Amino acid sequence: MNELLQLAVKAHGGLDRWGQLKSLKSNMSITGALWYVKSRPDVLKEIRMEAELRRQQLTTYRVGEDKRFVWTPDSVAIETADGSVLSRFDDPRAAFKGQVLETPWEDVHVTYFSSEAMWTYLTIPFLYTYPGFVVEELPPWHEDGEEWRPLKATFPESFPSHTREQLSYFGKDGLLRRHEYTVDILGGAQGVNYAHDYRDFDGIMVPTTRKVFSYDAAKQKIPGLPLIAIDIKDIAFS
Repeated sequence: MNELLQLAVKAHGGLDRWGQLKSLKSNMSITGALWYVKSRPDVLKEIRMEAELRRQQLTTYRVGEDKRFVWTPDSVAIETADGSVLSRFDDPRAAFKGQVLETPWEDVHVTYFSSEAMWTYLTIPFLYTYPGFVVEELPPWHEDGEEWRPLKATFPESFPSHTREQLSYFGKDGLLRRHEYTVDILGGAQGVNYAHDYRDFDGIMVPTTRKVFSYDAAKQKIPGLPLIAIDIKDIAFS
């Protein structure tokens, strides 16, 4: 295993512990400026997510509403909380074709975008040890008075995510500080995702606060309101 990836995996709880886990449940809120642009400002404000850790499947429940959003890479289903299907979309990625920044989002867009993103965020860095991932350490990066070590990860085609090449930056302690990518379904929009406020949940170190900004040509974040803000209240692994 790549030396930097080995350091990161150990810092986040270790491969042995991760190998004992199959799924997670988390209460959180996902807000930020993007949701206003998409005319869905509070759609993910109070939610519970349930995710499989070995395959891409994630279900989102809106608190206080008899509805859940079920995502896999090939389909999105809008269901009642007990599983009755209200609508189903095969090839949901195609639903983004022809959209521009101001195009309002429906449930299929919200579900696919948020699920694709959160499944990736919640499994890094362990995700990079899965079959088919290729990683490479890049030269050090300096930010916030620290030196971070970037790890470029190339995703296999069988794991849809924001884009195939993504950069994760780790501090000297091995914990993720910054996650950088473009978003294919948003026309290559740039995102830099900062991880803060780590807590230990069932032996796994998880950043409970994430804030996503755009970045400039020098890869410096563009200040202002975050495009996405993720606040994790709790996580239970099993």
